[in-house]
Amino acid sequence: MAAPVGALGVLLPLLLCLCPGRASDSYEYVTCGSVIKLLNQRHGVRLHSHDVKYGSGSGQQSVTGVEASDDANSYWRIRGRTDGACSRGSPIKCGQAVRFTHVNTGKNLHTHHFSSPLSNNQEVSAFGDNGEGDDLDSWTVQCSDTYWEREELVRFKHIGTDVYLTITGEQYSHPIRGQREVHGMTTPNANNYWKVMEGVFIKPSSEPGVGKHDEL
Repeated sequence: MAAPVGALGVLLPLLLCLCPGRASDSYEYVTCGSVIKLLNQRHGVRLHSHDVKYGSGSGQQSVTGVEASDDANSYWRIRGRTDGACSRGSPIKCGQAVRFTHVNTGKNLHTHHFSSPLSNNQEVSAFGDNGEGDDLDSWTVQCSDTYWEREELVRFKHIGTDVYLTITGEQYSHPIRGQREVHGMTTPNANNYWKVMEGVFIKPSSEPGVGKHDEL
């Protein structure tokens, strides 16, 4: 059975290091239901959220980038665009629509037509309750082959507004000093490449497209 949204305490004993070069041939793909951290390759920070709201724009829960590799607020569960659209353990296809649900707060990675507070790009927030938000929570995975591979650099393009999940280096001051702004940009560039890092990885089957219901 999949762990409920927000149950990080249950997941911690199962955490794995998805280290570069360590993925075996059997587990080379990113799969539905996995709980992962995402590293922005250009700036060396992990996608993060926490119960701190934006003081401007939407006022929704903020999404940032953090340097620490061991921060528990950087875990995201990969889900389908709708329930049942992403079979647990099945490899995610390039071009597939997914949602990223923040494990500790149950909110989904989200963007909309508000300006981000530092760069004046498009605000990225965490939105919804217990994993349920709206149609602006969906992102397509842009990768180079048939399936999203664990060692691959990928981009995430927002379905509703056509922006890419991006970090360009702007840093917040109090109360989240040193954390980086995450925002949406309309152009693909070096600032919107991401890679899977630490996490709980759901085993794929031996044949892509069919998932096993168990964890590593």
